[in-house]
Amino acid sequence: MSPRTTPAPRTPRTPRTHRAYRIGQIVPSSNVTMETEVPAILRAREAVAPERFTFHSSRMRMTHVTPEQLRAMDADSDRCAVELSDAHVDVLGYACLVAIMSMGLGYHRTSEERLHQRTAQNGAPAPVVTSAGALVHGLNTLGAKKIALIAPYMRPLTRTVVDYLTHEGIEVLDYEALEIPNNLDVAAHDPARLPGLAKALDHADADAVVLSACVQMPSLSAIEQAEQLLGKPVVSAAVCTAHQMLRALDLPAVAPGAGHLLSGAHA
Repeated sequence: MSPRTTPAPRTPRTPRTHRAYRIGQIVPSSNVTMETEVPAILRAREAVAPERFTFHSSRMRMTHVTPEQLRAMDADSDRCAVELSDAHVDVLGYACLVAIMSMGLGYHRTSEERLHQRTAQNGAPAPVVTSAGALVHGLNTLGAKKIALIAPYMRPLTRTVVDYLTHEGIEVLDYEALEIPNNLDVAAHDPARLPGLAKALDHADADAVVLSACVQMPSLSAIEQAEQLLGKPVVSAAVCTAHQMLRALDLPAVAPGAGHLLSGAHA
């Protein structure tokens, strides 16, 4: 009988550590959705990927979605960018789509560059993503040249969104303007209504559908249901913003439960 040997002690495995990325958001003072949907998307990502995230915000005053309040709010975005750069955030998101689009065609490029420069001047340069630019990038990533969309804005502001996207080479075949002037009422809109509203749009020839062209109108819980109902990619301004933030961080743009854009097909 061979002598019994004691197994050599195993070397403890060094746990893998992964950096926690700081997500900064510039949000309208009455916005209560972007600080829930973007964290929800990135928390879902934490279940399938090693990176971790913390969330930090600075606010610009706005209660009603009018051209006057949007212009005044946008002028305050520089202060917010500097405040967030004090926290050395890794990426900064400007969370108001129509504020950017109402400032003129192609303005997301101007805003992103200016706010990035503010962070650099403060000694903490960070990439800047606007929800307006992210929607354009997200649709381009999907190869969507023709879309249908839902927006909570009054009809003239919704036309501004349509014209902005048209200028970016994206044809809006049909749209629904819900005409909700109060921003908190926009946040209270039931996302369960959105798939039915989307189905009523003339979307047969659309390459994709924008379920919410507004980061304040909740839609994340309805994205995948709408995709199944319509049989095509469905995005929102918030989903596109999360996608673009991950790309700006040079991380795979993947998150479960957020539709085709974040499914991994466009990581």
